[in-house]
Amino acid sequence: MPPLRTLLTLPVCLTLLALTSAASTTPAPPAVDTALTRLVTQGKVPAAALLAAEGSASRFAHAEAPTTTDPAAAGSSADAIRHTDATLPADAIRRTDHFRAGSITKSFVATVVLQLAAEHRLSLSDSVEAHLPGLVHGSGNDGRALTLRTLLTHTSGLADFTADTAGTVSLTPVQAVRIAIAHPPAERGRFEYSNTNYVLLGMVVEQVTGRSYAAEAERRIITPLHLTGTSFPGSRHSLPDPHGRSYTADGSDVTDLDPRVAGAAGELVTTLADLNRFYAALLRGDLLPPRQLREMLDTSTAHGLYGMGLYSEKLPCGTTVWGHNGRITGSYVRTAATLDARRVLTFRVNTDAIADPDLEPALLAAAFCPRTP
Repeated sequence: MPPLRTLLTLPVCLTLLALTSAASTTPAPPAVDTALTRLVTQGKVPAAALLAAEGSASRFAHAEAPTTTDPAAAGSSADAIRHTDATLPADAIRRTDHFRAGSITKSFVATVVLQLAAEHRLSLSDSVEAHLPGLVHGSGNDGRALTLRTLLTHTSGLADFTADTAGTVSLTPVQAVRIAIAHPPAERGRFEYSNTNYVLLGMVVEQVTGRSYAAEAERRIITPLHLTGTSFPGSRHSLPDPHGRSYTADGSDVTDLDPRVAGAAGELVTTLADLNRFYAALLRGDLLPPRQLREMLDTSTAHGLYGMGLYSEKLPCGTTVWGHNGRITGSYVRTAATLDARRVLTFRVNTDAIADPDLEPALLAAAFCPRTP
């Protein structure tokens, strides 16, 4: 394929595939189409896609830079073109593609921890030391002073191990924690996003259950919800079929990746439809009892910035959406849903960087505030 920088100078090609139930249709809001296209034209990503669901109806759309360098062909592709999966361009994102979801893994891990709390197998007020004795110690870090709640809400003060590894070094969980505790902690009680927190939570799940966080998430979430495209790949570098390609911001192909660069903080592989189904089920209360769901949505510990594996965003029209984002080498994804779970949207790009940070909130506003210009 041509170099990424060449593709980014070409007109964008937008494809819309409406997928609906037999009983209803959902019109395609033009503002969403425009916002999605801008991820390519202004955000400089090779391709972008979204799957929006409302009730039993869903709608898929994608945008990508043309793969041709022929000016005449590029000019003709500026119009919206409809494709079947069989005729999509090579770099397009398909509805059923598998991709790496990065920190969206945290929503799954937090759900498992809260289920264990509901079963009285652990308490959120338990110290880290009680479950992982002697592990968090040194450079001012003290597992006796940290609770599981502080891990879930990113208020532990623990350093983020990926600040040292840049998310490119394969590690065991213990190695990741040791990198983090070599640094003095930030102020405890202050929100400070750290992947180390969720690596520790993955270890706690295994200590409590005798099974890995991946096995517990599969048993408790993936299998009951029939998330057939979702998995924890462990050490498997390749993505399941079907899948597209993934790129760094400079255009390097990083489709094959060792998931141990992220572990319980970002290992998940999934699909657009599975993420919509998971977050809708979570917010409906299908996965957690009411008390634990309230705790998950309570952002007071993190001063309004984060709940437990979820965060909220208030849009310009006053609508608040809940969900999470995920970034890992070669992939960025964001899921957002209304609290009643009636409307949910997942969008993704096949790179880890969007050049204009204002494009994501603009897309969410276009999706959940239809009248927003």
